[in-house]
Amino acid sequence: MMLRASIDILVDLDQRNTSPAHLGTRRYSLIQINADGSFDALNRRLNVMVTLMPMDEPILDIARDALRSDPRIRYQPDTVRLEIADGVLTVEGEVATVAAKKLALERLAAVPNVAWVVDRLRVCPSVPMEDGEIRDRVRDALLGEPALSTCALRQWLKGQPEMIRRPPGGLGLIDLKVEHGVVTLDGDVPGLAHKRLAGLLAWWVPGTRDVVNGLGVTPPEGDSDEEITDAVRIALEKDPFVNPDQIRVGARNAVVTLAGAVPTGSEREMAEFDAWCIFGVNDVINRIAVHA
Repeated sequence: MMLRASIDILVDLDQRNTSPAHLGTRRYSLIQINADGSFDALNRRLNVMVTLMPMDEPILDIARDALRSDPRIRYQPDTVRLEIADGVLTVEGEVATVAAKKLALERLAAVPNVAWVVDRLRVCPSVPMEDGEIRDRVRDALLGEPALSTCALRQWLKGQPEMIRRPPGGLGLIDLKVEHGVVTLDGDVPGLAHKRLAGLLAWWVPGTRDVVNGLGVTPPEGDSDEEITDAVRIALEKDPFVNPDQIRVGARNAVVTLAGAVPTGSEREMAEFDAWCIFGVNDVINRIAVHA
């Protein structure tokens, strides 16, 4: 089953407020999330003239209502801020979970008269970490994953590249950058499964506040619910805190359903967290029962 049409998300390169005191030309990187799970034009830089219009306030009200509509987002106006200019909706702040972040972006992208969403939303880390420690942990996880052993790995330190691994006859290259807790993965990998696995490993580092998975896939692959289901199963199998034999996984229209029974609530929550960390998952329905 093919998935829905594309959504445009803008990553703010200037990291400035979009308030009346900070209007003018801003720089963005355009990311188009396609139906096949790929990112298009990740490195396209756009100059957008930002102006505030009186009719923007009703759109903000609708956007706030959209965030309030799903209790899993736990929308708090004092921690999540919304601003709009010329159809560009900026969301900035911090949410508690990966689920809250993904759901918030989905709800905001569906608001009428919103052309683009600027994603500056971060996830509160379970363990505060400096960028260097996050980078080291993500790097080590990528190096230690057998499925990624054919990919070259390069990390960036203070704007300078450092080649970590260049396997002979390797397929693909993963570029790793970390800034302000945000892990960025660029480059090219041989399959969607590799792209999803790299993103999962980055999210598993407890200090990570966001993962921008810009890895390309060569040759291109079409995405499907079956591919998403397989990726979630792999995540559960690799998670030492989850028994995958006790959990059933299904997906429809990029909505993952988890079922089965586990002995603890923490294992139930971890299985859902793993599913949310998979690139391309739009929602997770957790029907796992807890049987002591």
